[in-house]
Amino acid sequence: MNKGLFVLSSLGAVLLMLCLPACGAAETRAEAAQPVRAAEAENVPAAVNENGGEAAMQKTLRLYIDDTEVMVDWEENDSVAALRDLASATSLSVQMSMYGGFEQVGSLGTGLPRNDVQTTTQAGDIVLYSGSQIVVFYGSNTWAYTRLGHITDASAGDLTELLANGDVVITLSLEQGKET
Repeated sequence: MNKGLFVLSSLGAVLLMLCLPACGAAETRAEAAQPVRAAEAENVPAAVNENGGEAAMQKTLRLYIDDTEVMVDWEENDSVAALRDLASATSLSVQMSMYGGFEQVGSLGTGLPRNDVQTTTQAGDIVLYSGSQIVVFYGSNTWAYTRLGHITDASAGDLTELLANGDVVITLSLEQGKET
């Protein structure tokens, strides 16, 4: 009878051990459903500002055309997320080539997620073509592209000066932004 009690208590202990991870998983799922702060959403550690409060350190995807930084309003899509991942370890430099008198095109060397939509581009638009080529426009074209972003701090004339005078190199980097 003592042996039977031992078997039952062992069986109870095993069942308890099996139930505990499931309970923990439910808590983890519940925690995952909670909203996250901007610093957590960017996978960027929060810093402490001079007042002792937290200041989110944002990492920003930056674009340089040769040595000129341009400000970009990036889309929020899987393609841009993948582009951020490519630029996270080290800067990504892409040799661009003039094409058609209205754009510069360069191979990323890898495929990105795409959601091509028939689009008429404008000067400053940045798109993904065929899933593996990045295109920066200084003119206009209509084709099926995945939108990546738009250059916001340069006029069509400025972009023509930067892009229409020969091949360029664009560099994408993920850099620490200013404290917020």
